[in-house]
Amino acid sequence: MSGERRRSPTEGPERLEAFSDAVIAVIITILALGLRPPIDPGAHALRDAIPGLLIYVLAFVFLAIYWNNHHHLLRATRYISGEVMWANMLLLFWLSLVPVSIEWIRDTFKWGWLDQHLPVAAFGVVAIGAALAYAWLVRAIIRANGRDSEVALAIERDFKGNVSLAIYAVGVAAAFISVPVAYACYVAVAVMWLIPDRRFTHPHEDAGADPGTGPAPD
Repeated sequence: MSGERRRSPTEGPERLEAFSDAVIAVIITILALGLRPPIDPGAHALRDAIPGLLIYVLAFVFLAIYWNNHHHLLRATRYISGEVMWANMLLLFWLSLVPVSIEWIRDTFKWGWLDQHLPVAAFGVVAIGAALAYAWLVRAIIRANGRDSEVALAIERDFKGNVSLAIYAVGVAAAFISVPVAYACYVAVAVMWLIPDRRFTHPHEDAGADPGTGPAPD
């Protein structure tokens, strides 16, 4: 048993989880405040507002998936370390950039959504950064809790997480060639993670299975 695992039980993840929940709630609030109603009551204005609503839905689902996975991850965690706290802060940093990237995408709608190469690529970069930060958080938690901890037993490999990173990378590259393909990549990853992986939420039932670490997450 490692020295880190012999810590006081008071050094649990409760405060970290509460802080993270509050930050993600603020990020979602900022994201929602960026929504704009149609400029007039006509059908034309409503049609023009649909793209902005769809990108909001994509970003909201993205954040919701991270919150869901983060919740299950910390509930399976007994101890935290300085590395865990910094990895968590890096994850929150990348998530805090989601409203900014979405606002940039919305502001470029007037130029035509097929010409949004750089803003759409920027969203992919934010997604990759968040996925890498989440992967670091998982590994930091395993180091703090030991190789026989719940998290370690549940997450042996990261096939789903690696696939998500690869799809995000394809999306970023595709954004400079075909914006619709980039959007399709981002939506594909969100669909992959919409249903929580029960092998992670019930680690003892499926120890040794591969729930992934998320792009998002569980």
